Amino acid sequence: MQARRLGLTVGVVTRAGPDISLAELLPKMSLAGRQSKATTTFENIYADGHRRQRVLTQAESLSADDVPAEWRSAPLVLMGPVCGEVPAELAEVFPQSLAGVSAQGWLRGLDADRRVQRQAWSGAPFWRGARIVFVSDEDLEGHEEQVDRWAEETPIVAVTRAGRGARVHSDGAWREIAAFPADEIDPTGAGDVFATAFLARLHETDGVADATRFACAAAACSVEGPGTDRIAGRAVIEERMARHPEIALR
Repeated sequence: MQARRLGLTVGVVTRAGPDISLAELLPKMSLAGRQSKATTTFENIYADGHRRQRVLTQAESLSADDVPAEWRSAPLVLMGPVCGEVPAELAEVFPQSLAGVSAQGWLRGLDADRRVQRQAWSGAPFWRGARIVFVSDEDLEGHEEQVDRWAEETPIVAVTRAGRGARVHSDGAWREIAAFPADEIDPTGAGDVFATAFLARLHETDGVADATRFACAAAACSVEGPGTDRIAGRAVIEERMARHPEIALR
């Protein structure tokens, strides 16, 4: 949705059950992937700035074969699994693309009651072939050492920190940025907005600092309404940036 509101042409590879209409949920987007028996559904409980989650139902996994051949040369690609449904090697399907991976879905395990548990990733490197790894500090809880490996093997790593902004590793150094002011109503999806906006801006400017500011401003806009209601277009994001020139990657 953020990509569409930035004026990009969007294709989505996903799996969902017969209970929802992807065409209605994702209007004006091209869709690919097979139907699943169920749709991945989370229960989110927010308390004291933290989120607890339980997976109620789960779709089957994607495979490289689900990606149409003509999409494999897309200029921008963001892989964003929510619970391990994307194969670790998928970024290698897009050798010509500016590819980003959201680590979240690879760092989620489920206990016997299907509650989400943080886990270290022990499989094949899901970041191989990607230029950027996106992750939240919440997703890293208890396994923070993973970031050091990603920073060694990936050009850019961005760690979002909710109301505390983000920190970004590039060119051998970590830098930080504060969060843009926001009247938070619903923080769900802010990390995905950040990743999408960062990737889009980086493709336009090739500037890490500018992409980080743009992504932080986009995320701040998105939390000010329920669901996708306040995911902003370019003009609104840039107006938020202009109001706060003091907020920058340092």
